[in-house]
Amino acid sequence: MAPSKSQYHIRSNSFPTRPHPLLQQCDEHLCRLGAADATSSTTVSQKLSGLEDLHDSVEKLFQLPLTQQAFVQGRQEKWVDELVEGSLRILDMCSAAKDAVLHTKECAREVQSIMRRRRGAEVGLVGEVRKYSASRKVVKKAIRKALENMKAAARSASYPSNKESVETMALISVLKEVEAVTLSVFESLLCFVSGPKSQTMMSGWSLVSKLVYKKKVSCEEEEADVNEFAKVDEVLQCLMYHETSKSSENTSHIENVQNELHSLESCVQDFEERLERLFRRLIKTRVSLLNILNY
Repeated sequence: MAPSKSQYHIRSNSFPTRPHPLLQQCDEHLCRLGAADATSSTTVSQKLSGLEDLHDSVEKLFQLPLTQQAFVQGRQEKWVDELVEGSLRILDMCSAAKDAVLHTKECAREVQSIMRRRRGAEVGLVGEVRKYSASRKVVKKAIRKALENMKAAARSASYPSNKESVETMALISVLKEVEAVTLSVFESLLCFVSGPKSQTMMSGWSLVSKLVYKKKVSCEEEEADVNEFAKVDEVLQCLMYHETSKSSENTSHIENVQNELHSLESCVQDFEERLERLFRRLIKTRVSLLNILNY
C-alpha cells in the first residue's frame, strides 16, 4: 500500500533547463520531498511542511507574467484543463487526509474519556474500544477509496504537445511534477494513518503474542519507524483480549493504552495543524490559477 518513489514521477529529460529562479526553487523543494520515505510521524510532518514551502513557491510562480501569459495563450489546450482539475484533486486528497485524522482524533478521545472515568467498568470500556475499532474500519475504507480515485486519475494524465514554447513546456513540466509529488505525499500520509495492512489481518491471539514478546526487541528496532496509529490499534486489541478474559494484567495494559493514546494525540494534533495550514495554502493557489484563466 505504501507508495513507490517513482510511481508519480513524470519528469522528462527532453524538457529544457528551467532558468527562472522560482522554477529552480520549485525543483529544490521537489528534490527534498523525494529524498526520504514517509515511514514515521516525523518524516510525514517534514513532508507536509515541505509541501507548504513548495506551494508557496507555486503561488509566487503564478504571479509571474510569463506564467500568466502561458495559461492565457493555452486556455483551450488540454494541459490547462488537466492542471485545473489537478489542483482540485489535490484539494480533495488534502480534505480526505484531514477527515481521516479528525475522525481518528475524535474516536481516540472517546476511548481516553471512558478510561479516565472507568464508568461502567469492563462493559463501558470494551464497548468504547469496539466503537473505536469500527470507526477505524470506516477511516481505512475511506482512505482506500481516496487512493483508488487518485491512482485512476493519475493513469489518465496526458502530456503537452511539442507545439508549446520552450518556456511553456518547462512551466508545464514543473507544475505537473508538483501535482504528482503532492499526491504522493498525501498517499504516504493516508497509508500511514491507515497503518500497515498486516496489522488488520492479525488475529487477536497473534497480536497479543507480538506485544508480550516485544520487550525482547532491541531499543533501536523499537524506535525505528514508529506508527502511532498502528500502535494504538495493537494495544487496544491486546486490551480487549485481557478485558474479556478477565486477566490480572489489566492494569498494566490500561497504562500501556493510555501512553499510546497520548502519543497518538500528539501526532494527530501535529498532522491536523499542518494539514489545515496546507489546505488554506492550496485554496489560495487554486484561486490564483482560476483568476489567471478568468482574466
